[in-house]
Amino acid sequence: SLEAGILQPLRREQFYSAPAADTVVQQLLPNPEAAPFPEPPDPKTCCPREYLEYYIFPVLLPGMAELLHRAKEEKCFERKRTTFIACDFLTEWLYNKNPKRKGESFTEFFSIPFVNDWLKDHPRPPIPLSLLLSEEEASIVIQSFWRGYRVRCDREIQELRLWQKQLREDKNIITRVKEFWTKQEAK
Repeated sequence: SLEAGILQPLRREQFYSAPAADTVVQQLLPNPEAAPFPEPPDPKTCCPREYLEYYIFPVLLPGMAELLHRAKEEKCFERKRTTFIACDFLTEWLYNKNPKRKGESFTEFFSIPFVNDWLKDHPRPPIPLSLLLSEEEASIVIQSFWRGYRVRCDREIQELRLWQKQLREDKNIITRVKEFWTKQEAK
């Protein structure tokens, strides 16, 4: 029965071995001729179970399968934090796969009208730099910071920095530079 097919736990192979998400849903949902109802029920009068079986699951399950494929590509199962936002992906996927939009071009998440309106009133915080950098770029930043720290800890470098600080205070180099440029502009 349909209930047994949907409510039983899904094996991982069903999502990852299938060439497309649509085949997963075809395996899970019965054929329309095998359905207990000869034709789809009226969406306004049918019970919640029928509505889910005929109007929600056939659209949502392929989206969820695609979401899992994309999450694996984005390494969401390997890392604690990623830039991948599952709700954004699913919103974009469902919007573009909507049968009412058939024949229209692909619309990026931030270009979807209702998303754009929502984000005007509820702007998102910027994505942290740690999530924007690749592993190689992050390692370079960390290594350069560590090398700089180690160099600044060197006794000779500390003496040099202290000498430069005293020189700036004694000679007041900033004021001298300003005076120099004022004289140059006056000429």
